[in-house]
Amino acid sequence: MTEIKHENDGHKGAFNLYVDGKKAGSMTYTGAGDDKFIIDHTEVDEAYNGQGLAKKLVFAGAEYARENGKKIIPLCTYAKATFQKNKEIQDVLA
Repeated sequence: MTEIKHENDGHKGAFNLYVDGKKAGSMTYTGAGDDKFIIDHTEVDEAYNGQGLAKKLVFAGAEYARENGKKIIPLCTYAKATFQKNKEIQDVLA
């Protein structure tokens, strides 16, 4: 079972992904004003490669942006590529 937990200290945040209770990956971001945030890093533990977990993290970020009226600037190369390949989340790009 996978679970994503969102942490945010007001300026920086992370979406941490857990598989069966073990942390398997995370996507970190930094706020950019009141209405944007920058995805700066996406990482999944090698043991979980090939399971689409990094994509789940980017999609969780997009969902969070939609729910909170924010836009995303994907500086992380993985996140940038994921946005380019998935039109359904491009509405939240800054």
